[in-house]
Amino acid sequence: PVQEYFFTLLLANPDNPYTQMSEGYCGDGGIPGYILGSLVPSETTVARMPAALAHECNHNVRFQFQKWRPDITLAEMMVSEGLAENFAAALYGEKAVGPWVTKTDASVLEEVIKPKIVEAFDVTGFDGITPWLYGDEIAEIQHFFPVGMPYCAGYACGYHMIRHYLKKTGVPIVEATLKPAAEIMAECSEFWGH
Repeated sequence: PVQEYFFTLLLANPDNPYTQMSEGYCGDGGIPGYILGSLVPSETTVARMPAALAHECNHNVRFQFQKWRPDITLAEMMVSEGLAENFAAALYGEKAVGPWVTKTDASVLEEVIKPKIVEAFDVTGFDGITPWLYGDEIAEIQHFFPVGMPYCAGYACGYHMIRHYLKKTGVPIVEATLKPAAEIMAECSEFWGH
């Protein structure tokens, strides 16, 4: 429904812990028609900003079709984040995938994150979702309870889950962006070892 998008780039505070954890750049696409990016200007952050903005555009479009709810679950958020980062990778290549995915080692994903996060799929509310999606360090900064998750565990897990889904089903990322989370999750049981 939204046909025009307003992009805003902001200078990020290099001393902010969020900025430091995200290697100097991030974005927000939660308001229909508005895409925000923030960065500490450098050769790396400027080069990565198009992929970060594509990630946020994906959210912006998705949440016009899959309506945002205050009681959104962790599983739904992981699907949305995974779709957004896979969309960015489809446009700009795997080298453009952000630190919210690349900082997670494959062994940590398999041995630490997946076995625990699967038990939290139905968690709702950002006080509950934050430690699973963003990790304990960010949760503690926001005065939420830690759950034993590393930086952006839910993002990394969502990214790899959606990669599995896209490969298994052959559904193009643009089409997948509009699908309900439950439909996508139903195709991912092998990813979780079921």
